[in-house]
Amino acid sequence: MTSFADEIRAVFPDTDIRERVDMRDYTSFRIGGRADLMVSPRDTDELCLVWKRAHETGQPVYLLGNGSNILVSDAGLRGTVIRLTGLNGVTADGDTVTAQCGARLSKMAVVACNAELKGLAFAHGIPGTVGGALYMNAGAYGGQMSDVIARTVFLGSDGERRELNGAEHNFGYRRGYFTDAADCLILETSAVLKYGHSLDIRRDMDDYAERRRARQPMSQPSAGSVFKRPEGHFAGGLIEQCGLKGLAVGGAKVSEKHAGFIVNTGGAKCADVLKLIEIIQKTVLAKTGVELKPEIKVIG
Repeated sequence: MTSFADEIRAVFPDTDIRERVDMRDYTSFRIGGRADLMVSPRDTDELCLVWKRAHETGQPVYLLGNGSNILVSDAGLRGTVIRLTGLNGVTADGDTVTAQCGARLSKMAVVACNAELKGLAFAHGIPGTVGGALYMNAGAYGGQMSDVIARTVFLGSDGERRELNGAEHNFGYRRGYFTDAADCLILETSAVLKYGHSLDIRRDMDDYAERRRARQPMSQPSAGSVFKRPEGHFAGGLIEQCGLKGLAVGGAKVSEKHAGFIVNTGGAKCADVLKLIEIIQKTVLAKTGVELKPEIKVIG
């Protein structure tokens, strides 16, 4: 019987298709078991075919960008991982910047800056891809995707193209249309920006980058901020207030630089991180009455 991998190879012989892939090599946390199959489409045609055929065969599908906001199960992933980083085009036309789903958010910000368009400087230091940023309405330093996104093209599970415009994105804090519509694949999105001076925009981008370097544990593997910001509080501040800075479970540890981060000190397992998250949530709730909700996505 022809396997799904063989079927894709027959149509696109030059596509990167790998079996039994160690997910630790593809996530910023450096955690996770093996995935059955990883396909890395080179363009939209390949992506659409892989997406549609995977759904027709009924197997689980996982979308992977830069792997910067996810925690993969120690048991790995059964099904197909579609790695999107090959679709990384970004263009500027007038006041609009359009980016494919696998483009790094920082690249989108740089293209906007070079075109003298302001509104994306906040995104320059966010390590994820455009697709992931739309999924969670990523933001930092007072800006977020909902401030600028005007149009998004995506696929449904049936492989048909659809489009969102303006308020149809249904953005909220760390959520949007795609948070609830899980079986969708973002192809590209467009941001409408305002004109500004590139030197001013670059200065803001450099300032944000320096703040990240000074305050975040960028030298250790992590998945970024672990928890959403609770209303009226900062998650990191609450965790530090509860004396949890430096607390470790196995190879997972609450960062001593920024308590809102959990870092992999070496050999951390998904189970270590989940146990540490549970301890943090219970302790903070008991001591402060505030419920912390995870921001990172656990898959598998």
